[in-house]
Amino acid sequence: MSHFSTVKTELRQRESLVSALEDLGYEPKQGGHPVRGYRGQTVEAELAVTLQDSADFGFVWNEANGAYEFVTDLDLWRQSMPIERFLSRLTQRYALNTVLKASLTEGFDVAEQRDCQDGSIELVVTRWDA
Repeated sequence: MSHFSTVKTELRQRESLVSALEDLGYEPKQGGHPVRGYRGQTVEAELAVTLQDSADFGFVWNEANGAYEFVTDLDLWRQSMPIERFLSRLTQRYALNTVLKASLTEGFDVAEQRDCQDGSIELVVTRWDA
């Protein structure tokens, strides 16, 4: 029998999380939405992604930790990459979006952004001071 699993994360900023999910090609629904699992079971999530051929997934805010927790029915996960790889890529995109947002807030412009062969992302930002 399947059940929902929760994975702790260090993802704290909703805007960066939404952008990261969109970067990976997902369309997250914001607000209280159900995440579907085995035999129609659901759990309520602040961010939810509905999938056709796999278990839905979502993110639930954990007030005690001050971070979102990933929730899905792992037995029904049918994505093209394992859950660990998905969470790693999501965390990378989240970090990139967080850095980009902070850089723009501080008056920096993105001069260059490159995806490297090793999977890392190289980012060059500049700022002109008068």
